[in-house]
Amino acid sequence: MKALRNIGLVLTILVVLTTGTALAAVETNENVPLDLVVYVPCANGGSGEYVYLTGDLHVMSLVTFDKNGGLHLVSLYQPMGVTGYGDVTGDKYQATGVTRDNLNIQPAEYPYESTYVNNFRIIGAGPGNNFTVHENVHVTVSASGEVTAEVDNFRVECQ
Repeated sequence: MKALRNIGLVLTILVVLTTGTALAAVETNENVPLDLVVYVPCANGGSGEYVYLTGDLHVMSLVTFDKNGGLHLVSLYQPMGVTGYGDVTGDKYQATGVTRDNLNIQPAEYPYESTYVNNFRIIGAGPGNNFTVHENVHVTVSASGEVTAEVDNFRVECQ
């Protein structure tokens, strides 16, 4: 059994060394307590109300360095069991969604690429009191330091 593990380890090292794609990677997973107040303008028959949310935010990060010394970071944030109640109506709400952040940067700071996508939802009972935030941001900077792409879309909706 020990010989099989050693063979597996040697094969893994050979694959990493011969492909040259990832020299080191570190992944972290953690749950962070969340205590948040969000104003939901479409709640309470359109009069709005504050919603007090508690639960955990699952955070996963993956850091990889490539053979040229470039840094690649992926972060994911996801509410886990996040619920709350409206301060006026007492209606129950649930937070859902995923936020993803990607960063690619070379040792000399450029080229640089960053993408951020946020989908955050506060879902209430019944129609008309669901609150959605969507944002996506992207920036690309060339090796010379020139911004070659830039996008920033932000949208808030009540449904």
